[in-house]
Amino acid sequence: MAFATHLLPPRGLYIGNKFIPPVGSETLTLINPADDTIVASDVPVAAQADIDHAVAVAKDAFQHGPWATFTGPQRAACLNRFADLVERDAERLAYAESVPSGRPIAGILHFDLAHMVQVYRYYAGWADKIAGESFTEDNGFAKIVRYEPLGVCAGIASWNATFMYIGWKLAPALAAGNTARPSVLFKPSEKSPLGTLALAPLYAEAGFPPGVVQFVTGGRETGALLASHMDIAKISFTGSIAAGKAVQEAAARSNLKKATLELGGKSAAIVFADASLDQAVQGVATGFLANSGQICVAASRILVQRSIADKLIAATKAVFADVAKGMCSNPLDPTTSYGPVVDKAQFDRIMAYIDKGKATAHLVAGGQRRGDKGCFIEPTLFVDVPTDSPLWREEIFGPVLVLRTFETEAEAIALANDSLYGLVGCVYTTNLDRALRVAAALHGGGVSVNSPYLPELNTPFGGTKQSGQGRELGAHGLYSYLEPKAVHIRLTADSKL
Repeated sequence: MAFATHLLPPRGLYIGNKFIPPVGSETLTLINPADDTIVASDVPVAAQADIDHAVAVAKDAFQHGPWATFTGPQRAACLNRFADLVERDAERLAYAESVPSGRPIAGILHFDLAHMVQVYRYYAGWADKIAGESFTEDNGFAKIVRYEPLGVCAGIASWNATFMYIGWKLAPALAAGNTARPSVLFKPSEKSPLGTLALAPLYAEAGFPPGVVQFVTGGRETGALLASHMDIAKISFTGSIAAGKAVQEAAARSNLKKATLELGGKSAAIVFADASLDQAVQGVATGFLANSGQICVAASRILVQRSIADKLIAATKAVFADVAKGMCSNPLDPTTSYGPVVDKAQFDRIMAYIDKGKATAHLVAGGQRRGDKGCFIEPTLFVDVPTDSPLWREEIFGPVLVLRTFETEAEAIALANDSLYGLVGCVYTTNLDRALRVAAALHGGGVSVNSPYLPELNTPFGGTKQSGQGRELGAHGLYSYLEPKAVHIRLTADSKL
């Protein structure tokens, strides 16, 4: 049985704790990728005047509003209350996010929303624990370091896990500060804005004053306005390399604002011959297919030791075939675990990669559209993919897995690291020494052993090389919204200033 139908949220810009119409008349149309029906055709596109207004309201809240006087415990109370309200309204929020994106509602409920709630509660615990530093008075100066909030900050996110990104980009900013409190603006992807709009009023209900949290909708042009705005102190972006470079360039050209960038990956999973085959298949096949392969940390390149390659390929093929049989089911059904890709543009992009693969590699599973409507693509596996192939080197962001074999540990590490990306990696082995050795040798911001890589609340998440810069989550995510200020006090003999 599908989840109950809920009313979709108002379409407007959420500024000053209320929905307001945009200055212009441009709108976005959202189409359900599960059945090709129109979900909404009236999602506003924020223009320059709208962004200027939102920033002005946020700046006023940062400098003069009641938020500037909130203590750490008061900020924590707002964060925890917000988490409670998300749990109360979880089904309604998941529905609004699922319908335009085609994502299975069960995954949104049990991962995205559950994770976001945990992130808000985690940073609520930090709100009254941001300490300064002091150093020995060994040269006639007392030296202290204060951590002060940056000011108005903005977040821009991709569509594949909107609520998770709201947690990562908003919660630490709202927890940060010892004097004035930062204000935040957030722009969801133009492919999935409705979940964000459904969420927006909960901030006012949780006790956040007007102007502290605001949401604007629109496409690439709206994001560019945020990245280039002179009164925004920091921008946190999740998306593609090309878009991330544009954000960084706009940030530098404007006011040299700080930028945290998470730009995807082409991560490798290395499966050694001594690994548990069941555990490896669960990770590289079943785990890879979460969200139809539309996950930045998906290990989409598999490196398997040649002696067990046939077994791993056969088992992965069986998993993919079983998943394909159950495709085209309603994403609002709580038993659905595999949905369509997000839209026709992404569908066409993925199918173009598959066509390239059919010409240069061995297709083992999938490779076809499923059904006569919607954007469903069968889980696809290619083996013996050339290392110069776009399938091996570029992020496809869909259910396409590529596989090569290796003989030695050194060969596997070299193949894994031969990438412009450096987000995460996975190692499957029962040898602890090897696990630690290979984890240290892999390029990237994180490594998991004997499981797919998933973010954790208290460890930093982010990439190296062209996977981005900066970190989210943990203390690193909090301090990215704070500026250290050194204060040096000259001491006299009688200890007077």
